[in-house]
Amino acid sequence: MRGGRVVRTGFVDSGSLDRRLLDDPEIGYRLSGGFPDAGLVMLTLYPAHIPEVEAGVQVISLSTLGDVPWDEQDLRVQLGRLELGEGALGDIREVRGSFQVAASDKAAARLLELSDLGGQQITAEAVGETAGKGSKIREVVVPSMRADVVGAKGFGVSRAYFQQGIDGGKVRLNGSPVRAGSEVREGDSLSAEGLGRIDFRRVLNETRRGNYKVELEVHR
Repeated sequence: MRGGRVVRTGFVDSGSLDRRLLDDPEIGYRLSGGFPDAGLVMLTLYPAHIPEVEAGVQVISLSTLGDVPWDEQDLRVQLGRLELGEGALGDIREVRGSFQVAASDKAAARLLELSDLGGQQITAEAVGETAGKGSKIREVVVPSMRADVVGAKGFGVSRAYFQQGIDGGKVRLNGSPVRAGSEVREGDSLSAEGLGRIDFRRVLNETRRGNYKVELEVHR
């Protein structure tokens, strides 16, 4: 990367990435999964002087027109027979009778050419780089770095509501189940089912009252 190269992985488990290892002032990185709370993501590394790089991910909507409906496992089996390559496919979500598939750019181009899959007629449509409302940088003040505090403040919901999500196993920190008292650090990713994902970018400063002003990237 320091020599000007851009390096991108295939889809990997987001929980297997230690974002603290990516904290290098000379190297920028981008995580792209197609969905705000994606479990599988692509990691792109690039020289820090490059202002922005492409995600390398496209979300494709697939609808089957056959008489026999598929579930997600059926679709994964059929997509596996296309031999798109290891790490070419990410998360798959069922949305109102169709499936949204996160795929590498190359695999997405192949999916868009399909009119038949596993003997069933299908339609394929590009959704874009992200299926969701996109991301927004927020600066908020929190009294501590507890996951329940940062999550509630970042998503703009009550702490009690966010705690219910934690208790129900719907909140994950770097891909693993989280406890309310777990601390969130710079580079960490906090995802909540139904709300999206928060990437903890940095601590901006500490206030006179002992609170922290932090910068978050909120994906919905």
